[in-house]
Amino acid sequence: YGVIERKITLDYLIASLSDMPMEKIELSVLNLLRMGLYQLRFLDRIPAHAALNETVALAPKRSRGFVNALLRSYQRQKDSLTLPKREADFVRYLSLTYSYPEPLCRKLIGQYGESQTEAMLDAFNRIPPMTVRTNTLKISRAELLAMLSEKGLSVSPTKNAPQGIRMENASPSDIQLEDGLCFVQDEASQIATAVLDARAGDTVYDICACPGSKSFGAAITMQNTGNITCFDIHENKLSLVRSSAERLGITIIKTEARDGRDYSEALSGQADKVICDVPCSGFGVVAKKPEIRYKDIDSSLNLRNIQYDILNNACRYVKKGGILVYSTCTVFSEENEDNVKRFLGEHPEFCLVPFTVGDIHAPLGMLTLLPHIHDTDGFFIAKLQRKDI
Repeated sequence: YGVIERKITLDYLIASLSDMPMEKIELSVLNLLRMGLYQLRFLDRIPAHAALNETVALAPKRSRGFVNALLRSYQRQKDSLTLPKREADFVRYLSLTYSYPEPLCRKLIGQYGESQTEAMLDAFNRIPPMTVRTNTLKISRAELLAMLSEKGLSVSPTKNAPQGIRMENASPSDIQLEDGLCFVQDEASQIATAVLDARAGDTVYDICACPGSKSFGAAITMQNTGNITCFDIHENKLSLVRSSAERLGITIIKTEARDGRDYSEALSGQADKVICDVPCSGFGVVAKKPEIRYKDIDSSLNLRNIQYDILNNACRYVKKGGILVYSTCTVFSEENEDNVKRFLGEHPEFCLVPFTVGDIHAPLGMLTLLPHIHDTDGFFIAKLQRKDI
């Protein structure tokens, strides 16, 4: 993951040190050079001699001399090897310092400005904590915090999500998820669930449900009373929703394979609450999925019409006075605010509703959570209400 995360920076260093053009270096050898350089530049627990010797040992015999020479050259020159200066070319500086493609850097600067973009890219390059949502059907957050602390884990309550727990330097294997006391869910996603404000007895539709965490959170908030239907286009993923619900002791969830764009007359006007967490480009979860940074940035443009079609269909299932929460895990306006504004222009029967969760305030009814500001995934939330007329 580290090599994937820092590949642009690593390739710049390799090109600076190598007499051979990058395109002439055999791919397997290039990957070894990336691995060796990553250890030498970005890790501090592996001795330099071990990283160098092990990388050379992995290389084909015909390339060992080249690999050895380049890595030793880096060791000699590392203090004098510099990346482009911020003042000379800011986009190139961002790209090589934080290892993001230049088109992505330009796009983020266009939307957020230079200082916000740099802070965001820096935050995305930090290892995020694992966050879980307490299953209060079985245990309180205070009890779960105490239990995890007794296991020697570094845990703390989430700042804004009411039932979340942050776990530093932990992984799912460090806790017993099978006991159903909690499930993995980023704080941003938990906040979106809290914005839904599901109540006991509600009928809730989750339009693009998998992997189901928002439905689980809603069911727990509803005290396992009411009805939740999880829809998804992939039937095989819905089986995981069912098994997870069983593990958590949730009995009010049922599933149905359905494309979120396909209208069902039987569902029309039946839901008190609708979760519309649409497929997105994913540029808000780069910290957890570093490969996303290399995606074509135009994917967000291609997705926006699909997202809008899902939103346009899902709104028909909301009762008068009911709530629809539209969300994505991306930071681009064309998938977020632009879709909501277009929707409101075509659906005067809906309006945005202000919301507050912890210290998160959205007086206009929509908000983009950002890692360098809110210490969460990049995530967009809009709360829409069907007017009671």
